[in-house]
Amino acid sequence: MRPTSPPAHLERARVAVAVAFVVNGFAFASWISRVPAARDALDLSSAGLGLLLLCVAVGSTVALPLTGPVVHRIGPARGVLGGTALAAAGLLLLALGLGSGQVVPAGAGLVLVGMGVGSWDVAMNIEGAAVEQRLGRSLMPRLHAGFSLGTVAGALLGAGAAALAFPLGAQLVLTAVLALAALAVATRSFLPAEPGAEEERAAGSGVGRAWREPRTLLVGFSTLAFAFTEGTANDWLAVALVDGHGIGEATAAVGFAVFVAAMTAVRLVGGTLLARFGRVTVLRAGGGTAVLGLLLFVTAPALPLALAGAVLWGAGAALGFPVGMSAAADDPARAAARVSVVSSISYTAFLAGPPLIGFVAEVTGVLQALLVVLVVLALGLLAAGATRPLRTASAA
Repeated sequence: MRPTSPPAHLERARVAVAVAFVVNGFAFASWISRVPAARDALDLSSAGLGLLLLCVAVGSTVALPLTGPVVHRIGPARGVLGGTALAAAGLLLLALGLGSGQVVPAGAGLVLVGMGVGSWDVAMNIEGAAVEQRLGRSLMPRLHAGFSLGTVAGALLGAGAAALAFPLGAQLVLTAVLALAALAVATRSFLPAEPGAEEERAAGSGVGRAWREPRTLLVGFSTLAFAFTEGTANDWLAVALVDGHGIGEATAAVGFAVFVAAMTAVRLVGGTLLARFGRVTVLRAGGGTAVLGLLLFVTAPALPLALAGAVLWGAGAALGFPVGMSAAADDPARAAARVSVVSSISYTAFLAGPPLIGFVAEVTGVLQALLVVLVVLALGLLAAGATRPLRTASAA
């Protein structure tokens, strides 16, 4: 017998939430792949660049604790669209700051980008978890693969723009317009509210209780470690290739694309790996792979070996965030609150990571500063056992 096809509205919702993930990755990478150009436009040191990148994390950290209750009240569709609009406004302000060579508007734009992308991220993960539960099969790794595919496209766009000397400000304006247009259409196909949703919203989001659950906090810490591993590459890999390995900006953008491509490949097969080996084994194996990749990237005497290290680094970090989101959403009734909490904890990596790496790089150089990731990842792997699936839907 052929498996029963999902209802049409559920298939549309699956495609729509996939679009949200892809566009999120595209918008993020089209900016982050050209960080060296932003640094040069604003004439920043490594520490100054770290503080500029901190603006994204500040915005996300402010938005994330609020996003769960807001999405609980207005729904994921409006949450995603609102976050996209905020991120688009931030990209426009960032473009203005870069064009004028002014750090303050650029930093303010990145705060808005962080707020928008952070709330967009939580809302789309809540929607993805809901679709996954309705489908009755693993979906989150593939959704995050969609995010990675979007980042590959954004990174390649950045590489092409850098090679053609296309102004970064103009690129950011185009990205903002495309992202907002795409999500205005896609969010119309998100899942409708279930019967009883109004009563659940009136009862409260349950975020406060989720912050007191030991398992949720441990899942958040494990996810934080992988987010730090992934986020450090997002912020510093291209810079490390330029400053540490002495290559041009366009080639460095390709190197970032190689990292993201490795993540994408592993995420595409992530459902199969998780079904066969389980969450904990996959996370621990991934952490070990990321360690090897990072060490090779830092110590490589030649560019091909550095790129091989980037491949292992990306492959190892690939499943940490999607596994954390799935673990947080094991109980559908508490998914919104727990996804919000785990996201808030894990995004702390984006708050602490950029300035920490930047300040260490001032003393040791950017390549050696990347070794900070090893300490965070080792600690996070100790909490990986918390991601085991809940035995009952109501378990804490």
